[in-house]
Amino acid sequence: MTHIYLVDDHQIMREGLRALLEAAGHQVVGESADLTEALADLLRMRPQVLLLDLNLGGRSGFELLAQMQRRRLPTRCIVLTMSEQPRHVAEALRLGASAYVLKGSSGSDLINAINEAVQGKRHLGAKAANLALQAFMQPAAEHDPMRVLSPRERQIIVMVVNGQSSAQIGLALHLSPKTVATYRSRLMAKLGVADVPALVRLAIHHKLIDSNDE
Repeated sequence: MTHIYLVDDHQIMREGLRALLEAAGHQVVGESADLTEALADLLRMRPQVLLLDLNLGGRSGFELLAQMQRRRLPTRCIVLTMSEQPRHVAEALRLGASAYVLKGSSGSDLINAINEAVQGKRHLGAKAANLALQAFMQPAAEHDPMRVLSPRERQIIVMVVNGQSSAQIGLALHLSPKTVATYRSRLMAKLGVADVPALVRLAIHHKLIDSNDE
């Protein structure tokens, strides 16, 4: 029996996953739609496996992956997402994910990913493996200014270009508006942009945001 924690911002998705996993003999020890709560639970519970969505209502699952890597948590992470962006597969693997599973995959593929993750193996379905290959075959973006940004700065860019104020971002990320404003000024300086419209154009150009991000 594998102890599993779920992070997804759709309750119906978590309920469906719980039913699938428990029917397969695994135990869901916790779940959350909030990354701050999820990190606290992971530190306390130390589950064997985490199932993690990437799009969490304005926040990114990559933030949690980065925190897990920084803290060297032993929990194996399986990214379970709708995103078919090659760069997302590459980033997830770079941050230590054990598997990348698309939400259109079969239940048996997810169970296989869990079993392999527990054994210390990596798992990519055929489609995810092809996406990873695409990402690693693309020319290195040596001059991509986005490479200089931290996961938190990337997260704040997405929220800024979606029209959220410093106060709204601060509330969502548990930061003071002043801290958010500092992040915003710093990342705009790093990117060499002077205003939000220029930031939006740059983010779209470098595909940090697009209509297919899930």
